[in-house]
Amino acid sequence: MATNSFDLSIIIISYNTKNTTLNCLNSITKSLEQTRIAYEVIVVDNASSDGSQELLSQAHNSNLEVIFNKQNVGFAKANNQAVKIARGTHILLLNSDTVVLDDAIHKMYNFFIQNNYIHFLGAKLFNKNMSPQASSAPFYTLPVIFGALFLKGDYWGLTRSSPNKTVKTDWVSGACILTKKEYYEKIGGFDEGIFMYMDEVDLLYRASKQGFHTYFYPQSHFIHLGSASSQGKTYPILQVYRGFLYFYQKHYGHLELFCLKIMLQLKAVISIIIGYITHNSYLINTYEEALKLAR
Repeated sequence: MATNSFDLSIIIISYNTKNTTLNCLNSITKSLEQTRIAYEVIVVDNASSDGSQELLSQAHNSNLEVIFNKQNVGFAKANNQAVKIARGTHILLLNSDTVVLDDAIHKMYNFFIQNNYIHFLGAKLFNKNMSPQASSAPFYTLPVIFGALFLKGDYWGLTRSSPNKTVKTDWVSGACILTKKEYYEKIGGFDEGIFMYMDEVDLLYRASKQGFHTYFYPQSHFIHLGSASSQGKTYPILQVYRGFLYFYQKHYGHLELFCLKIMLQLKAVISIIIGYITHNSYLINTYEEALKLAR
């Protein structure tokens, strides 16, 4: 076990995101160049084939450590790998497709250490065009899932939102989460049964069950490009379906799981019908696969 010799370990998972990973690393350096925070950056590359490994191999930075995986082990396992060797008292889980704005990390870190009732902290995320990105949300109960699937819940603020004040919340986007290494380890880290998507929901759900509190801090700003390591829209949708099903099989009873499957099937059928009416092969192909998963 590594001894703690840093205030902060920043952990980034890279998978075929060469340019965005480089931009992320540069933004971290720029953001922290005037800080007194003793930090390290740990990048885990999940067997990228886009030149990311060559780029990271050439990076010369005393604060940077890189792990090269021989296969894509997924987001959860890669983060757990990095936390094991992290030497920071605190850890910042940061997506490779994020850009740190101004002194966002410094603000976030100071706010966290000044408020010991906070155990997990999320920041305010923005899209590339600087519009707010919904990144704070209630847990996925059945009513919340219904709102997400059928009522455009994000649009109405029923599901995910982007508050303008510091608030206690159920979960925050996994693109940017600050916590203590001891808290992360106490709840067992990410569930490695989740390859991608819903991992932060499961992590913070388990944290809440152990009495840990999650907060959203809007004074710390990051750009999050989103889905930079996913190809198209089909894969994320199928992974969300898998994530919902896995989450309910793990944390809920048979009746709740049955109701979830009915909603997922209904969403898929409606989308397939719309696809045939509008001659949209993407909708048809995507939701035919989703329907198979939900049965």
